[in-house]
Formats: sequence, C-alpha cells, structure tokens
Amino acid sequence: MRVLRILHALWLLLSALLTGVFRYPSWPPWRQRRYLRGWSRRLLRALGLRLVVHGHLPEAQHHNLLVVANHISWLDIFVLHAVHPTRFVAKAELASWPVFGFLIRRSGTIFVERARRHDTARVNRVIIEALAGGDCIGVFPEGTTSDGRKVMRFHGSLLQPVIDAGGQVQPVALRYRQADGGYSDAAAYVGDTPFATTVRRIIEARGLVVEVRLQPLLAAAQANRRELAQAAREAIIAAWGPAAADSAPGTPPHPPGARH
Repeated sequence: MRVLRILHALWLLLSALLTGVFRYPSWPPWRQRRYLRGWSRRLLRALGLRLVVHGHLPEAQHHNLLVVANHISWLDIFVLHAVHPTRFVAKAELASWPVFGFLIRRSGTIFVERARRHDTARVNRVIIEALAGGDCIGVFPEGTTSDGRKVMRFHGSLLQPVIDAGGQVQPVALRYRQADGGYSDAAAYVGDTPFATTVRRIIEARGLVVEVRLQPLLAAAQANRRELAQAAREAIIAAWGPAAADSAPGTPPHPPGARH
C-alpha cells in the first residue's frame, strides 16, 4: 500500500509539472480552477486521505471573498484547493521548495517576505487588486502552523484588503483525524520536523481524514480588522469546541514547536 501511494503521488506530481509548464498558463481562469480542484482531490486520495467537507460555498459568494483558516500543515493549501481553488498568501520560503514550490507558484500564490518589515503593505495592495479581479484569496492569520490541537491568536494585518473592498470573510476550520474520530498529528508540520518526514507520516497513516468545516460568512465592510480577526478565530474554535481555544488571550504568537 505504501509503495502504491508513493508511485501514485509521484505520477501526479510529474503530470502536474508537465501541465504547469506546457498547458496551464494558456488556460482561461475557469479551466485553471477546475484543474486545480480536481488535481488537489486526486493528490489527497493518492496520499491516503479522505476529505470530509461540512457546508458549502455558493458560487455567487465568491466575489470579494477572503478565506481565513487555521494552519496545521503544508498540505492545508491543497486541501482548501480541493474544496474551492483559492489564491493563497504564503511565506516566501515555500516558493523555493522542490516540485511543490513550483506547483504553489503556478496556482497564483501571493508570497510575503516576513523578514521585510513593510512587505505586508505590498501584499495588501496585491490582495486588493486580486479581490477586485474576482479572485478568492486565502490567508492563515496565525502566521505559522500548530499541531492542530489549538487555534492560536489571529493577526489582522492581512484582513484589511477585504474590509476596504467591503467583502466577506469565510472562516474555515481544518483538522486531521483518524478514521475513528481521534486526533492525528500525521500531517502536522511543526518544530524541526523535515518536510520529507511529514510526507512519510502521511503516507504511512491508516484511515487519515482531513475535515473541513465552512462556518457562517462574516461581513467585512466597516469592520475593525482586529475584531474581524477575532470573530473569525472564534468561529473556527466554535467548529471544534472550546478545547481548540488557546489557554489565554495573551498566548505568544509563535509558541514553541510552531513553524514560522
């Protein structure tokens, strides 16, 4: 089973690379989105994950929409693509990853240089243009990954563009679990764990489920970005229950073991 998963995943990666180089750039946006959604679903199946989605996002609500999710794994991007193709805001280091970096770049990811103090302002301008163009934008306001047991404090800086656009925020709660509903850390990309180790853990896991819950939309017009970030965080916590909350509001933004 493990060998078959590896071979299947490698074949999907190879086909995506070829498509990304020779065909994807020339496709209209609607076809790119359809391909990205279908390919991401096939990747999850190849890695042995079962995708469970609660709720849906009507097509009419995709305009001026910012998807806000808790962050557990590098796999989160492909999980959300499998639900609805989205242009994500991600740290610039991901662009240099072998294979996956190319695929993430091709999907229209907006990269932010966290080491550059004022780069958020540039990214926000890009987000405003993308929202105006009808793109669905996705952000992980925790700014790092957790092990999935808790939802850390949300930073509101990247929510300002959707407020200026008078759009809506879609809180999305993510978790990875075993088939019996128990917690699984197989996909967690935290601490000093190498990328290859996470891939191996995912492939070796049995009955791994990734669960996505779409919470009620939040109106962003005339909102305060800190209050909007807190409302989105509370909506995600509500999806999994009080146990997902941090122990205190003053929890440091980058607790030990998290990916920066």
